[in-house]
Amino acid sequence: MTNHQEKQAIGLRYDGQQAPHVSSRGCAEAAEQILARAREEGLYIHEDPQLLERLLGLQTGEAIPPALYVVIAEILAYSFLLQGRYPEHWRRPDGSQAVNTQA
Repeated sequence: MTNHQEKQAIGLRYDGQQAPHVSSRGCAEAAEQILARAREEGLYIHEDPQLLERLLGLQTGEAIPPALYVVIAEILAYSFLLQGRYPEHWRRPDGSQAVNTQA
């Protein structure tokens, strides 16, 4: 997530078991490095200044607060769809996908 006034970035990690947590954070050159690594790894980069502002209060390793669970879950779900990852129950009995992730 980035902020265009002063380049800042927060990286989140989600293991599927616990709440997502801050895996990296930085401003200026450190933010650019976080974004470059995310691009190299093909990760979705979400830009939302208001969400960034809320996340800037967290330290590296700290879990996101429950108040942000829904918005972060929606961003993660969107990111997974962009990667072609989706829940198994979206697959029809004939093996086809119930959602066209290529559209």
